[in-house]
Amino acid sequence: MKQKSVEGTFLASVVMSSPGPIMVGAALFFGRSSTQLADFIRRTAELVAIIVSWIVFRILHKKGEPDAAYKNKLEHITNLCVGVAMCLSGAAMLFIALFSHNAKKGNVIPGLVIAVLGVTTNSWFWLRYRKLNREKPDRILSVQSRLYRAKSLVDACVITALTVVAYTPASFAARYADLGGSIIVAAYLIANGIITIRGTNTEANYNSSLP
Repeated sequence: MKQKSVEGTFLASVVMSSPGPIMVGAALFFGRSSTQLADFIRRTAELVAIIVSWIVFRILHKKGEPDAAYKNKLEHITNLCVGVAMCLSGAAMLFIALFSHNAKKGNVIPGLVIAVLGVTTNSWFWLRYRKLNREKPDRILSVQSRLYRAKSLVDACVITALTVVAYTPASFAARYADLGGSIIVAAYLIANGIITIRGTNTEANYNSSLP
């Protein structure tokens, strides 16, 4: 029952996260906020990470225990790819934040609505994964819990920035709130990417030193 519950949660998180990049991308047609663009790239990178984690979980929890070396190699490649993708996305966001702050913001209400829905959904998944991990500790579930906690915090930052832009689009505060929102999203992506890569390399070095 636990296995089905976890797989059901993973499937639900993939299904509910999939429309995010599409909806935010569509919202960019109505507004040119750099925070919205940052949010679009961030959600896309997170969706890739969630799908990869789901695939790895299914492989590692199939009937029969996989070879330890194969398991470590699979997790190493997966985490490395996710970490690099997040770092590249964060670097792109810094470029956008620094060079697009003079662009017209347009209508950011669609992006704001999506962010509100996102923080609600992501908070639920954060608590759900945390509960499943407490019932039966699992490294992948623990990572998902931290991922969704971070997603919730970033969505809250996006809501704050876009709210200021929506109510005072031409103001000094709106310009720097939008810029600040982009930088926060970029910092989140880069920091988590570096942590993932460092953790992967540390584990790989430890495993290679074992007899």
